[in-house]
Amino acid sequence: MEKHQALFLDRDGTLVHPGHYPSRPEDLRLYDGIGPELRVLQEAGFRLVIITNQAGIARGYFTEADLQRMHAYLRSELALLGVHLDGIYYCPHHIDGVIPELAIRCDCRKPQPGMLLQAAADLNIDLHRSWFVGDILDDIEAGNRAGCRTILVDLGTEQAPAQPLRRPNFVARDTLHALRIVATIRQPGPAVDLSYRPSTWTLTPEIGVEV
Repeated sequence: MEKHQALFLDRDGTLVHPGHYPSRPEDLRLYDGIGPELRVLQEAGFRLVIITNQAGIARGYFTEADLQRMHAYLRSELALLGVHLDGIYYCPHHIDGVIPELAIRCDCRKPQPGMLLQAAADLNIDLHRSWFVGDILDDIEAGNRAGCRTILVDLGTEQAPAQPLRRPNFVARDTLHALRIVATIRQPGPAVDLSYRPSTWTLTPEIGVEV
């Protein structure tokens, strides 16, 4: 059976507006205009999968039941835009958590690639033909460790990466730009800026090359 391409997306700051430990469904606010861009990739055959650290569970800020309600809401909001999520993978752990069984070092919390590897096994995904889009360098490292191509969404929070594992293939001004980069690399179309860098970064040849 032929393996699928996937678009892995971080949740907070990438798919939805960033927030401090969102715990209610209404806290998850999709970026404007994201539906059509996701549909383009979905219709091109990409599996759409969320990969998210949710340390708020280990810290006692909300429960896994709360998270399931949030994700049911997120799925419904995306469905209204014609977008279907093929999977949502989350890590509930944090070494500083207050719930003992979750206060552990694990293989799933980004920058570890465990959630990506699990999704690939569950959904028959070819990681080397897939992308991971996220807004922090832990996302990029997880994607690189798994063998994906990676795009950093620039929220102005990350310094230029010093380690090769934390270097994205591309940097995007926002999530819509990131999704257009994926579409352009798959099938060239209207011109898309592939050389964007945050103004504070030094230009490096390792970032922004076609892969």
